[in-house]
Amino acid sequence: MGIEAEQAEQPMTTVERAELLLKQDEAIRDNIDGGQDLDAAIDPTNKEFGAQAHPEQVQMRVAKRALMIKEGIEPYPVHLDVTDTIEAVRKKYDGTLKPGEETEDVVGVAGRALFIRNGGGLCFVKLSAGDGTTLQGMISKREVGAESLKRFKQLADLGDHLYVRGRVVASKTGELSVFATDWAIAAKALQPLPALHKDLNEEQRTRKPYIGMIADERMRDMVRRRSAAVASLRRTFDRHDFLEVETPMLQTVHGGAAARPFTTHMNAFDINLFLRIAPELFLKRCLVGGIERVFEINRDFRNEGVDGTHAPEFTMVEAYQSYGTYDTIGALVKELIQTTAKEAFGSTQVTLQDGTPYDFGGQWKSITMYGSLSEALGEEITPETSVEHLRKIADKLGLEQETAENHGKLVEHLWEHFWQDKLYEPTFVRDFPVETSPLVKSHRSIPGVVEKWDLYVRGFELATGYSELNDPVVQRQRFVEQAKMALAGDVEAMDIDEDFLEALGVGMPPAGGMGMGIDRLLIALTGATIRETITFPLVKPLN
Repeated sequence: MGIEAEQAEQPMTTVERAELLLKQDEAIRDNIDGGQDLDAAIDPTNKEFGAQAHPEQVQMRVAKRALMIKEGIEPYPVHLDVTDTIEAVRKKYDGTLKPGEETEDVVGVAGRALFIRNGGGLCFVKLSAGDGTTLQGMISKREVGAESLKRFKQLADLGDHLYVRGRVVASKTGELSVFATDWAIAAKALQPLPALHKDLNEEQRTRKPYIGMIADERMRDMVRRRSAAVASLRRTFDRHDFLEVETPMLQTVHGGAAARPFTTHMNAFDINLFLRIAPELFLKRCLVGGIERVFEINRDFRNEGVDGTHAPEFTMVEAYQSYGTYDTIGALVKELIQTTAKEAFGSTQVTLQDGTPYDFGGQWKSITMYGSLSEALGEEITPETSVEHLRKIADKLGLEQETAENHGKLVEHLWEHFWQDKLYEPTFVRDFPVETSPLVKSHRSIPGVVEKWDLYVRGFELATGYSELNDPVVQRQRFVEQAKMALAGDVEAMDIDEDFLEALGVGMPPAGGMGMGIDRLLIALTGATIRETITFPLVKPLN
């Protein structure tokens, strides 16, 4: 039985395959060092190493790397004399040169080779900067010499990072170019690029986002716009005198949101820990400590489902303002979003991926949860409406119900049935049931209701805001109720956090607080899915 048949019968471990590829690399290098040419140095059929070894294209690139080393050429040099960027050359010379016109201006640029055309005495290469800006390099026998031109044809591949130094000219067809007097491989690419004229499939985008950044302008733009959005948020917080802090990702008690946590174990202390589901309880400790306006742009982890607006690992911004309320924090959130739209996208009216315009400007709509639910049902629903009556309504509508349903959860489920995907324009949904909001202050005039809003955009929740609960006695009562819900089977209920209760006992000023997913903000501003807004989304391994 040959190696290929054995591999087909028994999958290789990661270490075994890595060792196999190293052996193949060594064999190719030995062939090159022994004087074989590139074609003879590789084994297109993989008879010796089997189906899990390098494909032919990779073998050829490995052979070129070995040949470069043999000839004293560094395939991954430490330094090259890059004096100019492709973007800067384009900006300075675009439209200024006639076809065939040459300058005496010498530049040294580098970029990824996206196209190579090898002629007799003249080769053309299209170099791409990271943002997709391209510039042509011209490698001629007259300028670099016969040996250098031959080496270019032999060693350079699509995907390589190439350095070109020479005069700025326009080709005979008018293409802005660098007429090289010197060139070098800045980094040899061993893996070939996908066909750049074809759209990437979802698998390529999510499993190999670095390929998407090379091939897909939308993916490059998303990375840049996400960065611009985060920078804008920070500037707005700074203008309002908020301080940015960092809170623990590993926590002994999970809290700050209703969500199922990830768990891990710390060997040094021999204790189980939770990955952060929200930074809220630690940011509130900052208010206790006298930092009156605080925010954090943080990574959170929730062991829940995955869909177009949910990911197990995501980025959120939370902020807390002493002596604020859910009204003042709502005004801040509106400013944050509108300013981000203007600074990162140029206007409060953005264009979504499908070409649809969406306007974040002007005044935003506001409705109440109980009022809008009553309107939809045609009967008044209040905090006093019994669980039994709400269950009957849910049964009549065919809604699934959990074992641990209470008044608040039933109200929210009923509301979501009627309204969640109906709120297209930016809309604040205000005044939630107390049972589902254990960290929120009771409404100042409506019993059984808390001062909380959720902001909906195009049918999904974008942000949430509270008048923060700062009464330690009431907070302990809420935690106990949550603990009882957990014992009844609610996997999203919070634990009792005595350390936080002790901090509240020291005294936290009245405050408004907010939380907003950065990924969801990009969804709202672009119309993308959450996987498209996260640069490196978590995907299930193939094996």
